[in-house]
Amino acid sequence: MNAIKKLLGFVWMLLAPAIVGFLFWQAADKIGKATEATKANVTLQWSIILIIFLPICIGLLIFGFYSLKGYYDHLPENSAEITD
Repeated sequence: MNAIKKLLGFVWMLLAPAIVGFLFWQAADKIGKATEATKANVTLQWSIILIIFLPICIGLLIFGFYSLKGYYDHLPENSAEITD
């Protein structure tokens, strides 16, 4: 099970920058194709999308890093195992 966690951590670390790149590519494509009348709306929509999804992708990258490093190899089974 730990090998799967580490493999998926590597996958998440690759997926996060790929998603960011895809989002920026789509934003540039959609804003570039927008007419002058709709350019402000499309720019605002894609700005909101990027602002929402960039922190999610950063979290995915951090989660993948922790998984790859083995932080999730042993998860606590009860509250007594959790230390401050």
